[in-house]
Amino acid sequence: VFGLSSVAQVVLGRGDFGQHLSINLGFGIGVTLGIHAAGGISGAHLNAAITLTHCILGNLPWRKLPAYLIGQFLGSFTAAATVFGLYYDALYDYTKGNFTVTGPTATASIFATYPAPYVSLLGGFFTEFTATVMLLLGILIIHDEKNNGALKGTQALLTGILVLGIGLGMGLNTGYAINPSRDLPPRVFTAIAGWGMDVFTAGHHWWWVPITAPILGSLAGVLIHKLFIDFHNQPVLGSANEKGQPAVETS
Repeated sequence: VFGLSSVAQVVLGRGDFGQHLSINLGFGIGVTLGIHAAGGISGAHLNAAITLTHCILGNLPWRKLPAYLIGQFLGSFTAAATVFGLYYDALYDYTKGNFTVTGPTATASIFATYPAPYVSLLGGFFTEFTATVMLLLGILIIHDEKNNGALKGTQALLTGILVLGIGLGMGLNTGYAINPSRDLPPRVFTAIAGWGMDVFTAGHHWWWVPITAPILGSLAGVLIHKLFIDFHNQPVLGSANEKGQPAVETS
């Protein structure tokens, strides 16, 4: 809700009510509050790529995967519907009732990500892959008690700042989805709400990239952390986290 509404305000306000920075701040604040809200209940799995990575690594039972993915999908889909209702009048005024994916009054990008016109499919895939690698490295470092982990209670804020940093530095090409759960459900909502199937064909059928690239980037981020940091960590005696347990289950 925080992230999508910040995009809506920038687009529909024609730049008079925010800029690129405000969008990044909106998503950073949303991630921080999402972790605080769900961290103690479910581990704050806000990202399907990270949830799947935990299952592959054996940190999360596969039987729990469907419940987490359904929860993520419903949360993101409902957020898109909420922002649509919140800004429906502004959407109608901006588009004159013609909801489009491309063109001078395109509004589909309020809800899901689309590549910039100059970005190739390969370039966009590499952008999403790299941004997700940095997301996973940052999360693992923040929660790495054997190395130089963050102070207890600050992890959610630092993760929000991490997402802010990714948006500030890697948001130009693709809008930094870095999360299948953030991109696919709102895209499905826009297909239903009036934008049509163009949301799946635009950008050379871009829709699959924000699903696959973050998954591969998440796995690569874990591998890089394991090879270059975790293997060289000294064990912490009396640590609450055992060697085989996940350091974090947040997005």
